[in-house]
Amino acid sequence: MSEMQKFDIQLFYARVIDRAAKLGFLLLLLTFSIYMGGILTPYVPLEDLPQYWSRPASLYLEANRIQTGWGWVAELHHGDMLNFFPIAILAGVTIFGYLCLVCKLLRNREVILGMIVIFQVMVLILAASGILRTGGH
Repeated sequence: MSEMQKFDIQLFYARVIDRAAKLGFLLLLLTFSIYMGGILTPYVPLEDLPQYWSRPASLYLEANRIQTGWGWVAELHHGDMLNFFPIAILAGVTIFGYLCLVCKLLRNREVILGMIVIFQVMVLILAASGILRTGGH
């Protein structure tokens, strides 16, 4: 692969990441506005939050019967839980960028690099899925 092709691929990946991150940020502003505007009822009332600020997160989760992991997806009809959607998008920007990169690499007949990126995507998706229970989460 020539230096120019490497640069084009890097620039392509940077543009994808930039646009996806900007979209995630705009969605974060929108969902936060929905939450603060009271358009959707929050799962945990806003006035109850200060009592949890100085306590461990585990107490907050237990007291409000909030599931860890992907449990928030079932609660997207609540304003405070809706905020997790753009956060998940922002967390997935790298995966999205890699998927776009795979298509470009395979179109350029860079099969080995494409396969490496596919493997990276599989590892990231596996880690995000919660199937692997490692670390402090």
